[in-house]
Amino acid sequence: MITVESLVFNSFQVNTYLVKDEEGNCLVVDPAFYSPEEEATFDKYISENGLKVVGQLNTHCHVDHILGIHHLQQKYQCPLRAHKNESGLLSNAPLMGEVYGLKVEPIPGIDALISDNDLIALNKVSLRAILVPGHSPGSLSFYSPEGGFVITGDALFQGSIGRTDLPGGDYDTLIHAIRTRLLTLPPETIVYPGHGDPSTIGNEAMENPFLTMVE
Repeated sequence: MITVESLVFNSFQVNTYLVKDEEGNCLVVDPAFYSPEEEATFDKYISENGLKVVGQLNTHCHVDHILGIHHLQQKYQCPLRAHKNESGLLSNAPLMGEVYGLKVEPIPGIDALISDNDLIALNKVSLRAILVPGHSPGSLSFYSPEGGFVITGDALFQGSIGRTDLPGGDYDTLIHAIRTRLLTLPPETIVYPGHGDPSTIGNEAMENPFLTMVE
């Protein structure tokens, strides 16, 4: 069995997801805790719930989604894993942090690359990586058929989609990727977005104004 919990961090209100198995093994998706207080909140949750952090994954590497990477690398010995096309965003993170008043330590690079359709193991279950570019060049979603959910990062939200006006973004690419890579999942699949509340694939296919528009 595989389940998901979310903790919301930093001024951008990013959903950091904890993907857990029955034995308490845990993958952290988009570690966004920024301040020492937020790091302590994360550590306390892990400790009090008897979880073992066994890895971290990033849907993409915009600055608001990577603020906890160093903490996971240093305290939990978890390498950064992301798509190769996110390297540029990662290297630019300190500069983007300055724009938003955040102090971001340089991150040397992606420790382990994730490619489209890779399976990321969590003990006896796994997540499948789905490349959904457009919000960023190497944006990934993580799908669990066993759990009936997909973590979409900033590609797909409840009633909306990710912005495409940042470097590396492209509206047509994003719409095509969502329609061909995400809306093809079972309609009951729960959508866990990078910000805001969950939805389902079926609801977004029928009600999301960006996806119901006639091309």
